[in-house]
Amino acid sequence: MEKRTIYITEFDMERLKKRLLECDTIPERDKEHLEELEQELMNAEIVSPQAIPPDVITMNSSVRLKDLDTKKELTYTLVFPVDSDSRQNKISVLAPVGTAMIGYRVGDIITWEVPGGQRRLKVEKVIYQPEASGDYHL
Repeated sequence: MEKRTIYITEFDMERLKKRLLECDTIPERDKEHLEELEQELMNAEIVSPQAIPPDVITMNSSVRLKDLDTKKELTYTLVFPVDSDSRQNKISVLAPVGTAMIGYRVGDIITWEVPGGQRRLKVEKVIYQPEASGDYHL
């Protein structure tokens, strides 16, 4: 993944740090991405929920992404591991694409390493962001 500055709300930061401290309850498949998420959080610019721009991907945001290689559009909701459900396109923040998504804005290109090389997704639209809807503690 590329190094970048991400925006994260105080509330999301608090919940994510708490989740990281509870790493013994995280499914084994997600543990390998804990270090990546910790690095992302260390580089984050923390803002109040009311101050987060509406085009930033926060926890529980639904977004439309475009795969720049296949041109396929994807819709995901970024959630905590306990709420992940691939059938509903709810992606865990500890999944590779989830860790990569948090804090990105509309127009940004998400790039991360996969076994076959690199994957690139462009953030096309934030369909729903809790903070922009006044849901500051979702």
